[in-house]
This record gives sequence, C-alpha cells and structure tokens, in this order.
Amino acid sequence: MHIQHNADLQPFNTFHVAARAARLARFTTAEELRELLNTAELKDLPRLVVGGGSNLLLTRDWPGVVLLNEVDGIEVVEETADHVIVRSGSGVMWHEFVAHCVGKGWGGIENLSLIPGKVGAAPMQNIGAYGVEIKDVFDHLEALRISDGEVVRFSGAECKFGYRESFFKREGKSQYIILNVAFKLAKHPELHTHYGSIKQELEKRGIAKPTIQDVSDAVIHIRRSKLPDPNVLGNAGSFFKNPVVPANLAEKIKAKYPDVVSFPAGDGQVKLAAGWLIEKAGWKGFREENLGVHKDQALVLVNYGGSTGSAIYDLSTRVLESVKEKFGVELEREVNII
Repeated sequence: MHIQHNADLQPFNTFHVAARAARLARFTTAEELRELLNTAELKDLPRLVVGGGSNLLLTRDWPGVVLLNEVDGIEVVEETADHVIVRSGSGVMWHEFVAHCVGKGWGGIENLSLIPGKVGAAPMQNIGAYGVEIKDVFDHLEALRISDGEVVRFSGAECKFGYRESFFKREGKSQYIILNVAFKLAKHPELHTHYGSIKQELEKRGIAKPTIQDVSDAVIHIRRSKLPDPNVLGNAGSFFKNPVVPANLAEKIKAKYPDVVSFPAGDGQVKLAAGWLIEKAGWKGFREENLGVHKDQALVLVNYGGSTGSAIYDLSTRVLESVKEKFGVELEREVNII
C-alpha cells in the first residue's frame, strides 16, 4: 500500500485544472480498499473517490484523501441463448468495456460508445446517449459499504435510477464505493438508430442493415465531430443537464422560438435541449482568456490551458443566470463540483 502526500491532481481530471490532495492512494480490490479505509493515517480524512475524472470540476485543493479506483477485469457471469450478463470492474475505462462487448457481438451499449470515464461512474450518473441509458441494460452492481466494509449487491430498483441520477448521487452519496457492475446484453439486439444523427450517419455510409459495430462506429464519428477530445482540450463533456420543464412553459418558448429543440418527457413535462438554450443565449464559442464555451457544442465548457476550476465554475454560473433570464429555465450542472 502506497500513500502519496501533497499529490498533484491535474493528471486525474479531464479539465486539467491544477489542484492537490493531502493524500492520494490507489485500490484494485475490495481488500485493498478496506485496508485503506482502516489505515490510521487516512481513517478520519475526508474521502474523494476518483475514476476517470471526466465528470469532475476541482475548484480547490482536496484536504483529505483521494482514492483512485483501479478495479480491473471483465467476465461473463451468466449466459443463455439470447443474453449474456457481463461484469466489469469499476476501474475499467467505459469505452474499453463497450468496445469489448461490441467486439463479442453483445448488444445494448453500442450507443454509449466513446463516453469518457470509468465503468463505476456509469450507474452513478445513469449515463445515456442517443436514446439509451444505463438503466436499460443494467443487471446489478456490488459496492463496498464504507461504515463496515461489507460488500453489498444492488439491483436496478435499489439503484433508483433517474435522469443522470441514482441512489449513489443522492441518499447513498459518500456511503458506498462501487466495485463492479454487471450488464444484461443481447446476442440478437434490437438496434436504436433513430435518435439524433445516427440514422443519417449510417445512410451517409451506405449501410442499410447495420450491425452493432456499425452503430458504434457511427456514434464514435458523431461524438468526435461534435465534442472536443479531453486529451487535447480540457473539458468534462456536457456540463449541464437537459432541463425538464412544464409543457406550458415549453409552449411559451416555442411560440417565440419555433426552432426550439424539445422532447416529450411525460406527465405534462417537456425536456429541452440545454445546448440549444445556451447557444440562443449567445454563449456558443465564447472565450475569455484561457476558458470558454466550445465553438461546436454549447454544452461543453473548456479550459484552453491554465484556467482554474473556480473560474470555470464562475463561467457556468454566468451561463445559468443568462439562460434563466432569457427563457425562465433553470439549468442544472451535470458535473460534480468539488
């Protein structure tokens, strides 16, 4: 067990902002994690568990211990003629897991290709893209309960999935650390190609009968054309959630802006595209010194190099206030703020 002191956190967040942690340690198994949690030097310190650091904005130094999740491994735990339940360590990179499953012909997560981060963050955020969310393919997960070191199994119902939400972001926050996640994938999958621009991309490629590999390739191309690579330009992907508003407010906005991008959300609610709202509020392509809003995707705040997390946070506040003033819509940050 190795514990670093005054550790540099810049390599562990995709915004690439400078910050330090009083202590930093890595774990690859439940046993290593228990040992760290019970170590006298760390036991009473505030804890921050970090995976890929792709949904994180550090606005300050961390006064406690950062625990880097490096739980590895992918294995099949159950298989039938139609389905496979495949379990991944929470420290596996999400896209590596998707590519592994697509390569095996197991369908259900191909629309989630190239999403940054690690597998452990997927159920926490109920990540989603192009008409698919984690809850659609989730089977179970195992998490270590911090209070007693017990490994607890959670079903989908127990995870209480919502839009970019789960039990682990609400009442279970800071009480559990996810160790592995299992997904039920299809051997004869039903493809989801009608959401966003997947269908157009497949048509452009002359593919009439796509495979899950074709869908994955199309999603990767679309994401690369719209979103900046965090290895090149500091960002955390979509910074804001798409807001869900009452239908009467959506109609009021549509009367003034007929091109508003919206989707039915049920129960008299409508989901609006946050990127459209931010762009219409004039923020797309905005740059101020070494930070700004991406020129191709208004949902993405970027660090051009040397910006602080607090400055990025302040910019996000200005965006929130601007959208509220123009449309009467309150946006919510999707990124975890530390």
